[in-house]
Amino acid sequence: MRQSHIYLAIKECKEEYGVPVELSCELLGVSRAAYYRWLSGKKCARELENEKIAEIVEKIHTENPDKGYRRIKDDLAHDHKLNVNEKRVLRICRSLDIKSTIKYRNNGCTRQAANPQHIADNVLNRQFHASAPNLKWLTDVTEFKYYIGPEVRKIYLSAILDLYDRRIVSYIIRDRNDNPLVFDTLDAAIAANPDAHPLFHSDRGFQYTNRVFYNKLQSAGMEQSMSRIGKCIDNGPMEGFWGILKRERYYGRRFLSREELVQMIENYITYYNNRRVQRNLGVLTPMEKHENYLKAA
Repeated sequence: MRQSHIYLAIKECKEEYGVPVELSCELLGVSRAAYYRWLSGKKCARELENEKIAEIVEKIHTENPDKGYRRIKDDLAHDHKLNVNEKRVLRICRSLDIKSTIKYRNNGCTRQAANPQHIADNVLNRQFHASAPNLKWLTDVTEFKYYIGPEVRKIYLSAILDLYDRRIVSYIIRDRNDNPLVFDTLDAAIAANPDAHPLFHSDRGFQYTNRVFYNKLQSAGMEQSMSRIGKCIDNGPMEGFWGILKRERYYGRRFLSREELVQMIENYITYYNNRRVQRNLGVLTPMEKHENYLKAA
C-alpha cells in the first residue's frame, strides 16, 4: 500500500544518507510512532481492519469494475454490514488504484413524429418524487449496436421506470424501433400491474404521439404527460437509467453477436432491479424499496 512505500523511503534515507528519521517523518507527514511500528513488523488493529476491508473492496471492484468509491462504500454497508467512512474507502481505493468508469454522453434515438396525432401537456413537470409505487411511470427507447464482421447492426430497448422505487416495470428488446415495440412494453407493464393507473410520462417520440397509444393509456385509466420539445431533462430519471446501463455495461465494449448483447441487457436489468443499491432509495435496491412499501401498506 502507499503508506508502506513512504516508510520504506524513510528507512532508505536513514540507512543510505543518514537522514534523521524525525526529519523524514516530518517532511512526509507521518508520525514516528507509526514508522517504528511498521519497522517492527507489528500492525495496529486499524491497519489489520483496513487490510480486511481492502480485500472486500478488491472483490467488489473485480465483479463490478465500473464502481467508484461511493458505490463501493454503499455495497460495504448494504451487502457486508460494514459502516465505513467514505474518506476511508477513498483512501483504500486509491491505494488499490481503483477508479470508477468515465461517464459518457448518452445519445437518444427518439424520432419526433412528422404529424403527431396526439400531444399531451408536461403534466409531470419534473416532479420526480412519488409517494408510492405505480403513481408515476416514465418511458423511453434507446439503441445499442453490435457487429457482424464489418457490418453494424442495432437493437432497440424500450423500458418503463417507476418513480417511487426506480424499478424497471417492464422492457422489450426488438430489432425495429416501431409502434409494436412501445405498445408491447406498455402491455407488459399493465399485465404485471393490472391495478396500476399511473401518470405516464414520455418524450414526444412518434410512438407516444400515436392515437392508438393514447387510446391504450385511456383504456388503462392512465393520464398521459409529455416532455417539452428539446427538454431531455423533463424525462431525467429515465435518461439517467440509460446512462447508468450503458456506462456500466456497454461503453468500451464491442459486442459481436445479437445474443451476447441481449443477454447483457437482460442480465443488467435483473441486477439493477435486485442487486444495485441506490443512495436516493436509502441504500436499497429498487425491489427492496418496492417490497418494503408493500410490507408496510
